Amino acid sequence: MTSAQLLSGLKAAGESTRLRLLALLAAGELNVKDLTRILGQSQPRISRHLKLLTEAGLIERFREGAWVFFRLAGSGAPASLARAIVNSLDASDPDLERDHARAENVMRERAEAAQEYFKEHAAEWDVIRGLHVAEDEVEQAMLDELGPGPFECLVDLGTGTGRILQLFAGRAKRAVGVDLNRDMLAYARTKLEAAQLDHCQVRYGDLYSLNFADGEVDAVVLHQVLHFLDDPASALRESGRILKPGGKLLVADFAPHELEFLRETHAHRRLGLEPGQVAGWIAASGLKLAARRDMTPGMSSGEDKLTVSLWLAEKAGFGRLTGGRQKGEGQEAAH
Repeated sequence: MTSAQLLSGLKAAGESTRLRLLALLAAGELNVKDLTRILGQSQPRISRHLKLLTEAGLIERFREGAWVFFRLAGSGAPASLARAIVNSLDASDPDLERDHARAENVMRERAEAAQEYFKEHAAEWDVIRGLHVAEDEVEQAMLDELGPGPFECLVDLGTGTGRILQLFAGRAKRAVGVDLNRDMLAYARTKLEAAQLDHCQVRYGDLYSLNFADGEVDAVVLHQVLHFLDDPASALRESGRILKPGGKLLVADFAPHELEFLRETHAHRRLGLEPGQVAGWIAASGLKLAARRDMTPGMSSGEDKLTVSLWLAEKAGFGRLTGGRQKGEGQEAAH
């Protein structure tokens, strides 16, 4: 850390309200409305304090629709300073104890609202889950395909409930879920907070225009997302853009089927994905198809069941990342 960064960070943190803000944001993501409730101060005052902390690099801001959330910075020298400052605070300080108690109430209300949304839609998801092989089998196959990593940064596009972030949390130093549904983001955030997965975050964002630099991430996952999209090819091109050389893309989606009710009542744009079409999209994204496998329900499952297909692709560069499955039973090599 340069002397300028150190002085800037210490100056920004050198005020009682801003210290309390750092302590709160170290425990989870909060927006301005949350913070005004917790601290009992006006919105303009809280916003000014947040602006100073953001400019010093101690916290980071991100937009979720009309809301702006804040959290302790996750990387860089100022982030280390922010964490050191928070760790040096006396947790038994009456102001901090009161702040955290109020924050817990705010997060509890958020969790209850998110859970209500989840309950309203759970039956729809149960119907679809009942049409294909067990979810734990699909998840294990995804873990096998992507490999152990470790990944510096993993991105889950169309993150929904955040389940994929939880699945890969142990294999990524940083994991970010992106979605346009604010209700689902709220639910995912509460699940991640409950699991104490501080290195996993969710963000409001457009899959066609991601807020990541070229070559920034190691792995991208799209789990049951492409069949909802009008333009899957563009989403895969954007995925290829943000992958670094040697990075991996994992797609899990349905093989072609004829269950028309999924389009009529569950907003599926496509009744499954043709393998050749997906391979073409992957190639057009500057990636190489490394493996594909199908997971088909057993004969005893009856008719009208869905096959789940997995595609693993890699971006050319400094060689393959280690940890992926080799070609074998149940897999098809790229042509």
